Amino acid sequence: MPSNETPRLYSDLAWLWPLWGAPDGEYAEWCAHVVEMIAKHARREVRTLLNLGCGGGKNAYNLKRHYEVTGLDLSPAMLANAKKLNPECTFVQGDMREFLLPARFDAILIDDAVAYMTSREDLSRLFHAAYRHLEPGGVMLVSPDETKETFAQNETHVTRGSAAAEAKGKPENVDVVFVENNYDPDPADDTYEGLIIYLIRENGKLRVEVDHHKLGIFAADVWPALLREVGYDLYEDHWRPGSVKTHIAVKAAA
Repeated sequence: MPSNETPRLYSDLAWLWPLWGAPDGEYAEWCAHVVEMIAKHARREVRTLLNLGCGGGKNAYNLKRHYEVTGLDLSPAMLANAKKLNPECTFVQGDMREFLLPARFDAILIDDAVAYMTSREDLSRLFHAAYRHLEPGGVMLVSPDETKETFAQNETHVTRGSAAAEAKGKPENVDVVFVENNYDPDPADDTYEGLIIYLIRENGKLRVEVDHHKLGIFAADVWPALLREVGYDLYEDHWRPGSVKTHIAVKAAA
């Protein structure tokens, strides 16, 4: 995350992450799409995958059935969640805009952590770093949460943590409701504000916590333009009808 202020979800409230979506629910559906797109577009056999901005490891939980997965994230607290969920995977702390690993990978996935790229420079640095770590013929997938064209001002979502009651690693005797609100105070710039309110009941006693996230938002055509500048061959697909495009970027074979 470019900001010097780490959102609480990735620090003192990271212990709530196992309650926010079971890894074998929607994450499994998304990862099935990822596997399908990798198989369709990779120009080499794919055995290894690097998950940039891996968070608490719910994508790794599904992708490790298909690949040897390495996850990279800036948050030690979220990496601890990821390791607990996926002890057989490798996890590395690092900034996905400027990391340097000793290996290259057959595939790279950049999921919703890309939303923390709050400038076009950050986004370009990320795409270059991924390119350096991709084997020739390898494929990188990235999908924005929002674009300028799809953003809904003051949109609010409520998620009951109890839906993930069977999630591995969940805290005991805790119920939580996650309230997300997105607001763009200046549509002329490339950022918006994400607010999360946590309604936490521990043994029935309520406490309310608030978390602020500064997130990036770009026009839809910015994504392919930056990827082409790096040198990727590009393809596009949709996870679900009406969803934001998944950008499938292939590094030319040697």
